[in-house]
Amino acid sequence: MEPKKNPKANVGRNSSLYFAIGLALMLFLTNYAINYKTYDKEAIDIGQLNLDDIDDEEIPLTEQLQTPPPPPPPPAAPEVIEVVEDEEEVEETVIESTEADQETEIVEVEEVEVEEVEEDIEVPFAVIENVPVFPGCESGNNEAKKACMSEKITKFVQKKFNTDLAGDLGLSGRQRINVIFKIDKSGNITGIRSRAPHPALEKEAARVINLLPKMKPGKQRGKAVTVPYSLPIIFQVQD
Repeated sequence: MEPKKNPKANVGRNSSLYFAIGLALMLFLTNYAINYKTYDKEAIDIGQLNLDDIDDEEIPLTEQLQTPPPPPPPPAAPEVIEVVEDEEEVEETVIESTEADQETEIVEVEEVEVEEVEEDIEVPFAVIENVPVFPGCESGNNEAKKACMSEKITKFVQKKFNTDLAGDLGLSGRQRINVIFKIDKSGNITGIRSRAPHPALEKEAARVINLLPKMKPGKQRGKAVTVPYSLPIIFQVQD
């Protein structure tokens, strides 16, 4: 059976082409409408430069420094130089040589005595070879003399020290006084230092140590030396 319509008269055969062309045209118009800009001509003011308004720059006046004139030239040297002769004659001092020759006599020099200066050496009480001897402690070896000396000094201080002084000062309880002194090369007591809770106790401790008798000095390697000695004084104040 043959179709009744003419194929060339079919409108829908190029519809896709027309659709693409129409879509492209609409996209172009849409893009143009979006990007289209307008400007207000009255709002545009680029300004105008007026050269008449620029003030003339004032150039400061500078003072020109005046350089001082050059110094005058030095006076010209005299053409003739006169030589003045010295009238006085100067005697030259001749220094004789001190070097000896074969003809120089050699003088014998007598022996020169050099005095030995004794150094004040201190040796601790614990390590001294010969301990200082307290009166009444002459017998026994070195250790026995140390023990005897410590006992004698302790008893002497206990007998002479005024323990009532602490109570008069308002102190109470156990009191401790540290005393350090030296037994010099002659056996005398020197360099007394004391530390106590009250200055009055320090003076009392120094007074009692000064009352110690003269001792036989200690010796180290056969020579008399100074021996430091430390003594704690401890007593209880009765309330």
